[in-house]
Amino acid sequence: MIKVSGPSLSKVDRDDARYELLAKTNARIAVKDATTWGASAAAEAAARLNWVDLDETSRHLLPILDAVAAKFHDRTELVLCGMGGSSLAPEVIAKTFAKKIFILDSTDPDYLAHAITGSPANLLVLVSSKSGSTIETASQRAFFEDHLISAGLNPVDHMLFVTDPGSPLDLQTRAAGFTVINADPKVGGRFSALTAFGLTPATLMGVDASVLLDQAADARKQIVSDPQFILDVAFLLLTQADQFLGFTDAQSKYPGLSDWIEQLIAESTGKEERGRLPIATEGFSQAQSGGAFSVSFAPGAQLVVEAEIGEHFLFWEWVTALIGAVLEIDPFNQPNVTEAKEATSMILREWSNKLPELIAPSIDDYVEIFGDGNTLVATLKNLIATTDAQGYIAIMAYLDRRDDAAIAKLRAILSDKSGRPVSFGWGPRFLHSTGQFHKGGQQNGSFLQLTGECKNNFAIPGRDFDFKTLLMAQALGDARALATRKYPLLRLHLSNRIAGIDQILNAAQAL
Repeated sequence: MIKVSGPSLSKVDRDDARYELLAKTNARIAVKDATTWGASAAAEAAARLNWVDLDETSRHLLPILDAVAAKFHDRTELVLCGMGGSSLAPEVIAKTFAKKIFILDSTDPDYLAHAITGSPANLLVLVSSKSGSTIETASQRAFFEDHLISAGLNPVDHMLFVTDPGSPLDLQTRAAGFTVINADPKVGGRFSALTAFGLTPATLMGVDASVLLDQAADARKQIVSDPQFILDVAFLLLTQADQFLGFTDAQSKYPGLSDWIEQLIAESTGKEERGRLPIATEGFSQAQSGGAFSVSFAPGAQLVVEAEIGEHFLFWEWVTALIGAVLEIDPFNQPNVTEAKEATSMILREWSNKLPELIAPSIDDYVEIFGDGNTLVATLKNLIATTDAQGYIAIMAYLDRRDDAAIAKLRAILSDKSGRPVSFGWGPRFLHSTGQFHKGGQQNGSFLQLTGECKNNFAIPGRDFDFKTLLMAQALGDARALATRKYPLLRLHLSNRIAGIDQILNAAQAL
């Protein structure tokens, strides 16, 4: 059973008109009423509401998944190629159950190199994409097919696909003889934890998918029969913060859950200059930094939600849908995600698919500065000084989230020095997450891009550009999209990643 606690519950006003609207919305979601979010969102909602009862409808997958797991049981190195909802939920499941999987949700060639350190004969590559057209996943697929063929192996024996029925990816891979599992096409990516996108990697890792569905069934029963607890949570997220929600996994059983919720809420609500920006933080005190409303999954925050992992998945999806109705936005679309994709394509065309030499106005040892300031300390001070007094700073690290993980410490340091909420995202992963909020949410962000020289690089079969070029095009394409809104924007490029990260952290501490 889901348990809600914390000192903020005393601030719930069940006589408030917003609470009454939440109660009415809850009943409408339970019956999949597509008009819940208004006439303009009805068509989108009608094609995206099957997440509500996946605890029932996903059960037909269980024997299929068991058979697939048996088919590939001797493949010991599992790699998941996917972005956004296709990768974040599987990562939470893996961490929760201490299972081994490599989540490839990046185009950074240094990060990609980790996925091919073992014998190709042991590889099992799961490619997850609703359409297959996502540039990151399409590039990863082409890379691994070529990698396996170069090793004298048949990709059909080492790759499988999760996609929507009838998608271009579905048609191509079935025709080529690959194993394909179809997901429910009436569920959006970030709501897909309990579809084939979440359950397939769970089963391949050795997690019993039926347990996740049983937990979700318990959550749905509780939400429908006695909804006060979820209405209280939605009300607090709407009323106790105008914008910022600080989430932390601290002392809970679910490392990575905050990252999954961050994507879910940010991409769903960050539109029409209103929404809620969740920020995944390191601990209880950090979750309240900058005046954010803090949420945790173990006692310690202003609001505490304790549940099993399958319950969490459905609960937070349902909460997000409730919030969307009160904010009068469509929680199922993501209009500004396409903007970043188009900017990337435009830059690749301008570069003729070859990364040019990019000359920085200033250099401070191992850090090239593309922004206001001649030194690292000065330019970070300028970024803080130009941040809106009611706004936030977003750190966007187009780096290797394994070897360059230390840079994530910058989030808490900058938040402490600036007194503002600071988010941290690994690029290009965040483009399918908080990237929507950056452009569609409240227009008060300041942005710090981190890029770096690559030790590795790989060609992308079938393309005229390589992974290094693609990664930089994605960074600069997003920078261009942000620049059109005249946001404060700074890019720091690391000529040496290890030394540059140390230098940035030391400079931030010295502010």
